[in-house]
Amino acid sequence: MTRIKRGVTAHRKHKRELKRGEGHRGTRSKNLKRVREANLHAGDYARRDRRARKRQMRQLWVVRLNASARALGVPYRDLIAGMKKANIVIDRKMLSDLAIREPAAFAEVIAQVKQALGR
Repeated sequence: MTRIKRGVTAHRKHKRELKRGEGHRGTRSKNLKRVREANLHAGDYARRDRRARKRQMRQLWVVRLNASARALGVPYRDLIAGMKKANIVIDRKMLSDLAIREPAAFAEVIAQVKQALGR
């Protein structure tokens, strides 16, 4: 059986890893062992922060809704409770977008909420 030298395969793997490490400072972009370590940590941070972004966006929608609803005389907690009583099923993202882009339609939702709450 002929001898197989691994130089080409190993070099290709190392180049791929170093390519992912571009943009890091110092040995974290040059030394293969440090690059691998940096890439592992970067992947962990990326995964964690993809989930954190979802939480941050929901917080933003809630803040926007609270401000818009309070301007029309209903605090956020009453808005959500009233929507459940009135069987209005719009998620916070769409409701926030509605409050910003279509104030008249949002005012109609608030009117229905007030009616459901008996105000």
